[in-house]
Amino acid sequence: MEAFDASRAGAVIYDLTQVIRENRDYLSEVDGATGDGDHGVNMSKGFTMCRERLEGAADTIGFAGAIDELGDILMSEIGGSMGPIYGTIFMNMAEAGEKSEEIDLTTFAAMLDAGLSALRDVVEAQVGDKTLIDTLVPANAAVQKAVKEGKSFADALKEMKAAAEAGRDSTKDLAAKFGRSSRLGERSRGVLDAGAVSCCLILCAIADGILENIQ
Repeated sequence: MEAFDASRAGAVIYDLTQVIRENRDYLSEVDGATGDGDHGVNMSKGFTMCRERLEGAADTIGFAGAIDELGDILMSEIGGSMGPIYGTIFMNMAEAGEKSEEIDLTTFAAMLDAGLSALRDVVEAQVGDKTLIDTLVPANAAVQKAVKEGKSFADALKEMKAAAEAGRDSTKDLAAKFGRSSRLGERSRGVLDAGAVSCCLILCAIADGILENIQ
């Protein structure tokens, strides 16, 4: 059975923080096409804070512990709409996996589904509304399908990445219905949604990190 030691996998999240830091300017550029252009700055601020707190503890805090730390920072210390949104996702993912000594595909699927379910309780956006939901929903669906079909953890993660990327790309042809970009209506078509882009970066980075750890 493919799984990884949950107690020593905080490094997956530590590495994730660097991915967002490296993409700060790109995320702000995408956001600037239809919004106020601060998505990358705000995300990088929160992920940098998390990176600093995980420094030296990434191998002991555990996978769920690191996710919870990230979620708490984004929820309580980052402004804008995306902090609480991502905070909700991460904190509920952490809660779903906090008691697991090993993370296998079934456990990871439960964590991802818990994050999405909690988000659905606080946002009204649906697939097609040009938000991160367009990335997260198909990515979660791919993982849940992989569980039902008995696929390997590695294959499930690869399919999650592909679904996240396709979901991200789908937002280019959509008109925004939420957030600042919704003011543009039909004029918001033709560019990617910044939240969908950052969500894809996050999911792909987590997948790559897990792929390096599963045995």
